[in-house]
Amino acid sequence: MSRANPSWKPLLALLSLLLAVAVWVVALVDSLNRPSVTATLSLQQQEMAVLAEPVIPVQMKPLLVGKRPTQTLGDALGEIPLTQLNDRQRLTLAALSSDDFDRKAILKGDAFVDSQSLRPLQDALLNRYGQDEIGTDDEIVLQNLDGDPLLRQVSCKALGGTDQECFDRKLSQRVAFRLGLSAGLPALALLIGCGFLLRHLWMMFRGSLQPWPALVGMPLSLTDMVLLVAGGFVLLGEVFIPALVSPLTSALTRPLASPIRESVSVLIGYGTLSMPPLLILWQQMRSIDVENPPVDGWLQWRIRPVLKGLFQGTRGWLMVMPVVIFTAWLIGLLVGDQGGSNPLLELVFRSKDPIAQLLLAITAVFLAPLFEEVVFRGVLLPVLGNSLGMIWGILLSALVFAGAHLSIGEFPPLLVLGFGLAMLRVSSGRLFPCVVMHALWNAFTFANLVLLGA
Repeated sequence: MSRANPSWKPLLALLSLLLAVAVWVVALVDSLNRPSVTATLSLQQQEMAVLAEPVIPVQMKPLLVGKRPTQTLGDALGEIPLTQLNDRQRLTLAALSSDDFDRKAILKGDAFVDSQSLRPLQDALLNRYGQDEIGTDDEIVLQNLDGDPLLRQVSCKALGGTDQECFDRKLSQRVAFRLGLSAGLPALALLIGCGFLLRHLWMMFRGSLQPWPALVGMPLSLTDMVLLVAGGFVLLGEVFIPALVSPLTSALTRPLASPIRESVSVLIGYGTLSMPPLLILWQQMRSIDVENPPVDGWLQWRIRPVLKGLFQGTRGWLMVMPVVIFTAWLIGLLVGDQGGSNPLLELVFRSKDPIAQLLLAITAVFLAPLFEEVVFRGVLLPVLGNSLGMIWGILLSALVFAGAHLSIGEFPPLLVLGFGLAMLRVSSGRLFPCVVMHALWNAFTFANLVLLGA
């Protein structure tokens, strides 16, 4: 059992809880002002579809790129206010527009004062759109767009170029491969996950599921959990320590080039965020005075048998994926995109440097699952379950897990993910499969962002 709590401990826990709630409310409301990576990913997929279309078989087009990807991209860009489009997007929209009046309205004005290199293309689309063949001047303009294959392709067609002149077949094949992976792998995972989920529900209906093992957790109090999560994770980890470390991190990373600078900052930031709650947890574990602690330890890692743990984690990830994706789709249908995506997603999507991607992968795929599973499923869930009951423990730990990511837009899917991780923890009696499942979720998201952003 734990040693007697000093009288100041409940007061400190109450103060930490009130401050943490205030911090989370402010952060969650502020997340509405952050851009959503969903819209960016959707637009990127549509751009890739236009590039990949020339090499996609006719029978496969509806599945991979849609029936008319060029029109779909034009419609998507047309729904965005002109003031929110960058120079490249406005030129792309103009090249895709078949209406002379609309095209001139898109191109005229002060839209390109920051893109002097794009002014020749602006002039070409204004004065030579729809001609029968590409002129010498237009060839020079298009040569300057080799670094932007999409803009070059749509502009080439708009200026009268043939398919042979405008399409880069090797590039289209590479883009089609990436697009196929980004669409095919999730579809395959969803199919397998639905199979596992239906099998699990059928076994539950028949009553043939194995009984859950006893939930082993540290003999800590709810007060200890408030201090760990509200005090250590939120106040110290997310507020005070980053405020102290940020100037030092900026000084250390200033000589580095972008995006490695941002990736190192993320790695250092996550490391400093995890230290306060882990130190508090270490102190709490020292306070436990039990003659016969559990054979597998208080966190119940139970890494062996490894293959069984890997299978449990993989199956849990596949089973929760359909439910999470359905939840995200339903929320989008009912209330729209609320924005507030994790800034790390945008950083992964935009990063092209392999070293930067490696550093981000270490943070997202290894450190985050390891730390978050220790706190939320290794400590918090068992204490809540033993104090309030299993169902309340599962629900509250999932709720805290979702709230810890400080995003209203991502809250419902993360709540479902947290629920799935909690169910895996109590059904398996092990923490190791939860880390595997969490790591797979982050790795799959990371890989998809890299595929679409490369």
